[in-house]
Amino acid sequence: MFIDIHVHMSKVPGFPRRGQAPYSTPEQLIERYDKLQIEKGVILPEVNPECSYMPQSNEDALDISRENGRFIPFCNIDPRALNNSPCAQLGDIIKFYRDKGCKGVGEVCANLPFMDPLVQNLFKGAEEAGVPLTFHIAPCIGGNYGLYDNPGLPQLEMSLQKFPNLKFFGHSQAFWAEIARLETPEERTGYPASLVKDEGVIPKLMRKYPNLYGDLSAGSGCNALKRDRKYAIKFLNEFQDRLMFGTDICAPDTATPLVDFLLDMKNAGDITESVFNKVARENAIANLNL
Repeated sequence: MFIDIHVHMSKVPGFPRRGQAPYSTPEQLIERYDKLQIEKGVILPEVNPECSYMPQSNEDALDISRENGRFIPFCNIDPRALNNSPCAQLGDIIKFYRDKGCKGVGEVCANLPFMDPLVQNLFKGAEEAGVPLTFHIAPCIGGNYGLYDNPGLPQLEMSLQKFPNLKFFGHSQAFWAEIARLETPEERTGYPASLVKDEGVIPKLMRKYPNLYGDLSAGSGCNALKRDRKYAIKFLNEFQDRLMFGTDICAPDTATPLVDFLLDMKNAGDITESVFNKVARENAIANLNL
């Protein structure tokens, strides 16, 4: 029923992530998928040191996907790779892994500004390779992970303008908090519970830039919808072709509230079967050429 646009795993459990449980193994994830009616999942390897004490290889994602058809590999490239230069030929690396079966780049979690020349060079390489890119936005530089942008996401907008042929898959608290107008900057660090009184920058950017897509994974994506069910109906209908289901399962017991929420919205008649199917699986199929 579902295709998961965003998941993490490792063949061999490693050191706990930021005090949390290690990543799920493929076997543990398949067990979860069977219960949740998830057909396939996109593996996003971690390469940025901000996220993991030990970067995960793209080969690990490729190996897992070759051993089990339930998984779709992305590659991930740190913007500082090769020689820490904005002239590094990152596009060549992305094309190399694209040709081995990787369907996109990400999750990009380097704690650098969007407009850092190193990050812009990574976007350039992904656009040249013709694959989408999944990013995580951080609310600050230092003590965090994810690309940094200011409230209002002006650097993301400049990137959307500069790379019109690159599909950006947006994700994280600092991204989804801006589905509504921010009441305080602190809302970017968590899960705002207030109703969407005034639209935020995310729907405005999605209307203006057809290359911005919504990765609804994790608590952040689900909260963006659950905080205001009435607005969620409008948002899902308007952007039904550019929103994608995801879980962001990391540990074996990671919660997956979006499954039940989308099913409830479909069963209650809040969204049609057609809209549900697009968000649940068809947009992933189209964007990744599955």
